[in-house]
Amino acid sequence: MPDVQVLVNDFINKLRKRKIEGSQATSRQTAELLRSVISQTRVPYTNQAGALIDAVRAVGEQLIAANPVELAVGNIVRRVLHIIREEDLSLATAAIAGLGLSSVSDDEDDAERDNHPVLSAAVVAAAARSTLRPPSLQTLLEDVPDSGAVPHTSSSGGDSEGKSKSADKSSRSRKLKHDVIEALNELIQDITTCHELIAEQAVEHIHQNEVILTLGSSRTVLEFLCAAKEKKRSFRVFVAEGAPRYQGHLLAKDLVTRGLQTTLITDSAVFAMISRVNMVIVGAHAVMANGGVIAPVGLNMVALAAQRHAVPFVVLAGSHKLCPLYPHNPEVLLNELRSPSELLDFGEFSDCMDFGIGTASPLLHVVNPTFDYVPPKLVSLFITDTGGHNPSYVYRLIADYYSADDLVVQRRPPTAS
Repeated sequence: MPDVQVLVNDFINKLRKRKIEGSQATSRQTAELLRSVISQTRVPYTNQAGALIDAVRAVGEQLIAANPVELAVGNIVRRVLHIIREEDLSLATAAIAGLGLSSVSDDEDDAERDNHPVLSAAVVAAAARSTLRPPSLQTLLEDVPDSGAVPHTSSSGGDSEGKSKSADKSSRSRKLKHDVIEALNELIQDITTCHELIAEQAVEHIHQNEVILTLGSSRTVLEFLCAAKEKKRSFRVFVAEGAPRYQGHLLAKDLVTRGLQTTLITDSAVFAMISRVNMVIVGAHAVMANGGVIAPVGLNMVALAAQRHAVPFVVLAGSHKLCPLYPHNPEVLLNELRSPSELLDFGEFSDCMDFGIGTASPLLHVVNPTFDYVPPKLVSLFITDTGGHNPSYVYRLIADYYSADDLVVQRRPPTAS
């Protein structure tokens, strides 16, 4: 297998140079990279989960710092950390439950059963969670055998018992890595098939003779609309072009190729056309913990138009886009500026770009933001690969996917030059 650091450096370069298009591809490749990191990480006999968590955190910090705007990277890093904790907790619970059951043999009488009670679920869970913490100094000192207190025996029973415990620890270590990798394989599969799972719900939301409005280009939206068409739904689609990149032109072409009636409009025409629309269906870059949406620039305008005319505003997003952070979190960069060349031709506007006399700054500034933020009050419904959810339910989904201890993966502060 290739060296894991080579894979990490290669992926970091791709993130920095924006060579990976789309949150789905970014999420899948991040999960695959972390799977390789876990596979090649050597774990000690004690605190195996801690070793895996430290390895994933170290790589995760580098990945998040490489492209902070791509929130899907941080989402997957935190999902993997949650998987490690859950799998270790499951193994510890099973091990402790097995000890509790084995303490009561079939041939013991009732008095002996009272002396060796089966552990309660609360005790098992508490003991299992304690295995996730690093050992304390007192525990380490207590585990050191005292040569004067422990008698030396000539039999091989102690050696065999020690070998048995060592084998059990090694077996559990391999079992933890195996279970984590299996869970990562399932996560990668979920990311790969999220479009299909979301599209299966299209027929429940799109009805006959409706008019759907969308903006820009989203593969999730494309598959969602085409799935409704395949279910014999007859409807029309308005596509706002999504200036300045005009991704809506590509979506309109794909929709027409798939046999859908499509009307291409300018972004400025959204308010003029919204009164004829039954539903707005859009994709998202990320869904924040408060139910807000980071989406392609222009969608906040569409959401405001939909609210003004009481049109449902529906957001399609795979579960890998659910971010456990809030918009005001300092780790969240809500936007990035793209090249001004997407807005104007420098040759034609070269005179305007000249520096003013004595000002040492250009007379014309060009700002080309990539994303909008849509607050949760403007969103009617989220449709994910797990079903439809209200914005107020997003925090429950996040609780299922992330651990509280992993909500902040610190980025290293920039070094002073």
